[in-house]
Amino acid sequence: VQLVESGGGLVQPGGSLRLSCAVSGFTASSSTMTWVRQAPGKGLEWVSAVRSGGGIYYADSVKGRFAISRDTAKNTVYLQMNSLKPEDTALYYCARLRSPYYSDYSGYDFWGQGTQVTISS
Repeated sequence: VQLVESGGGLVQPGGSLRLSCAVSGFTASSSTMTWVRQAPGKGLEWVSAVRSGGGIYYADSVKGRFAISRDTAKNTVYLQMNSLKPEDTALYYCARLRSPYYSDYSGYDFWGQGTQVTISS
């Protein structure tokens, strides 16, 4: 099993980035796939999830600015991030969730290596 994130970088406030998570070893669309971030010096923070049935969920901090999606043919999950703020600066992880609770990090079984997002002028 591998989850490989890409697409991070340095952008100015108000800018956009699109993160990708290429999945191998299981079918992403049959799982709850999430994005979780960790800001410098802080704990993990759940950002967004797409469930196998297609339900989509966002943390209040990113609602209206971020959009999660998946490409079944490519077995890839995306996170489109718009109107980025300095407080969005973090290492962003793609992960598979096996429990109903987004903030129960013991319920995640597979993680990517993370991609760094830095928002700064």
